[in-house]
Amino acid sequence: MSLIPSFFGNRQNSVFDPFSLDIWDPFEGFPFSSTVANVPSSARETSAFANARIDWKETPEAHVFKADLPGLKKEEVKVEVEEGGVLQISGERSKEQEEKNDKWHRVERSSGKFLRRFRLPENAKTDQVKANMENGVLTVHVPKEEVKKKEVKSIEISG
Repeated sequence: MSLIPSFFGNRQNSVFDPFSLDIWDPFEGFPFSSTVANVPSSARETSAFANARIDWKETPEAHVFKADLPGLKKEEVKVEVEEGGVLQISGERSKEQEEKNDKWHRVERSSGKFLRRFRLPENAKTDQVKANMENGVLTVHVPKEEVKKKEVKSIEISG
């Protein structure tokens, strides 16, 4: 067990996710963290939703990414493949409009922008990526190229 994950808020980043852009809040959990006057509210909102959790599994046919994005519409989410085989999933959840006469008792749902990036393996067919959004779950399928077995050629030994 490493001390680093517990020191950084039990984040479980993967060594296979070098482009993960999780935002770490060093003041998270401190009593004054919600009253930091010098931090703009937009930064606090972004850090709250920036840590969108995404699962990545590999099947024999494809790499499959699943992200829970409750309350987001497909128009609010963007899936892109950058040059060099980097899959980027981003989006934004808008903050609910406050009415003058509303009295909020608790605000726990996060809002703001999120951005996650994943370097795809060489066998990924980046020109055939498909994405689907259903019931707040984004599923991205990245097909894999067939792994061709290396042909072994026997050489006859003369002499």
